[in-house]
Amino acid sequence: MTQPLTAEQVPSMLESAIAQIQFARNYTLELLNGTPKEDWFIIPDGLPTNLAWQVGHLAVSQYGLLMFRIRGRDTADLELIPGRFRKAYSRQSVPSDSPDKQPTALELLERLEEVHRRALSEITSASVETLMEPVDMPYAAYPIKLGAVLFCPLHEQIHAGQIGLIRRALGHDPIR
Repeated sequence: MTQPLTAEQVPSMLESAIAQIQFARNYTLELLNGTPKEDWFIIPDGLPTNLAWQVGHLAVSQYGLLMFRIRGRDTADLELIPGRFRKAYSRQSVPSDSPDKQPTALELLERLEEVHRRALSEITSASVETLMEPVDMPYAAYPIKLGAVLFCPLHEQIHAGQIGLIRRALGHDPIR
């Protein structure tokens, strides 16, 4: 069982979580940048997903974990993650292999980067008191808002593994 956190522990844990979030994102981008954009919408035989869905899902989930769960919905969020985007890439959505029915690979990457930039800005300015407020799943280690932050890099690494598998199924060499 995890011991309860004290307010004094939160800043260093947040700093560590931010470093892990950045590490996970850099690895994801390395995988994505090593894959031709025209391959992003192909769902390889035997797999249920493609790179486009993975990228859209990472944008939606990072918004959810680092912005929505920390401070609630803001009016600017409707432009950043509109309802149709959230529905297309949420946890229970079905990946599409039609490039005509979704953003381009470049648009998905731009949205992923914008969510990442805004999310990091928001969590670095979150108060200790806010980060210690309780939340429901998903979280890692602690059932508080900081736990949602701690879960973010774990979640991204899970999807980086899926991205790596998709790349291999498409015939690309491993990145690392």
